[in-house]
Amino acid sequence: MRHLTVLRAWLTLLAVALLLPAAAASAESQVDSPYGPLPVFELHSGFWINLHHTLYGLARQSRDGRGSPSGSGATTHRTPSEQLAWDAAVSYYAANYQDKDLLFNTELILLKNQLGDFEQCDELSGTKKKTCDAGLPAKLTHILDAAAPVYRAHEWPEHDRANRKWIAGVSPLVRVKGVELSERLAEIYQTRWPKERIRVDVCAFANYAGAYTTLDPLRVVISSTDPRNQGDSALEVLFHEASNGIAEPVQLAINRECRQRDKAIPRDLWHALVFYTTGEVIKPVVNAENTSADGGGEYMPYAFRERLYQRGWDDYLKLLERFWQPYLDGKATFDDAIAHIASAL
Repeated sequence: MRHLTVLRAWLTLLAVALLLPAAAASAESQVDSPYGPLPVFELHSGFWINLHHTLYGLARQSRDGRGSPSGSGATTHRTPSEQLAWDAAVSYYAANYQDKDLLFNTELILLKNQLGDFEQCDELSGTKKKTCDAGLPAKLTHILDAAAPVYRAHEWPEHDRANRKWIAGVSPLVRVKGVELSERLAEIYQTRWPKERIRVDVCAFANYAGAYTTLDPLRVVISSTDPRNQGDSALEVLFHEASNGIAEPVQLAINRECRQRDKAIPRDLWHALVFYTTGEVIKPVVNAENTSADGGGEYMPYAFRERLYQRGWDDYLKLLERFWQPYLDGKATFDDAIAHIASAL
């Protein structure tokens, strides 16, 4: 087990700055962009946030009578004392968090952000290092600090390898095409990217959807083991989640047009639009890459491949293809596209 001391030193943090090609883009070109500073992703494989999501996933799966979450790395090799600490942690999450949503519950959003900020610490109480006092509730701090050695010894090495493999797979294309994709998405949504770098926490388990985004600050969590997020889809998932942070103008425009027509505001239309848009923007980039690399087949966007439109969004798809696609093709204005969509609802 002595190798774990060395392992912790390099496994604790992975922060990769992306989107700025190594020699092609300068800070000045970012400032001068009409869409504001283009985003620089920071992709992290952080220990505490992975532990947090693993415990949450196990609690939810246990509640639903299912097995371990994807990538949980369940093991039968824990010692009795390790098992006791691990079971206590899962039980605590079951009692306090299993019925709360990672995306919508303020407590869990704040906890997730806090754990990400302390990923370089070996413990969260500040006992060994005062700056590592994460300010969490005493019981939760005790639970996480007790579960941490168990997680480090068993699940974490496997989870971190999966996270790093996912990051290594998506990074090259983001470095090459990231600025172009970012400019295009900002242009479509007629908005600006946030000034801050977009933190992406790559975890073995994220949530039922495989990824989610929280705002203020804009942070993304993506599962490295979810089969929906692999291969070419990794690029689309990354930019889809980031787009959730800049798509507010679309949502506001839909709301405005529906109110003017005294129509009910469709709750998920803006989200279907973001899925559709990201897929259409990513598709030619991936197709060009596959053609130059090995003559791969046509890329199928996430929402089509996962049949999201067949789950209640089929009418939205028809509207998007009829009215939003002309806007993406430069044959209609943003306002006209949204107005036509709202009129046809």
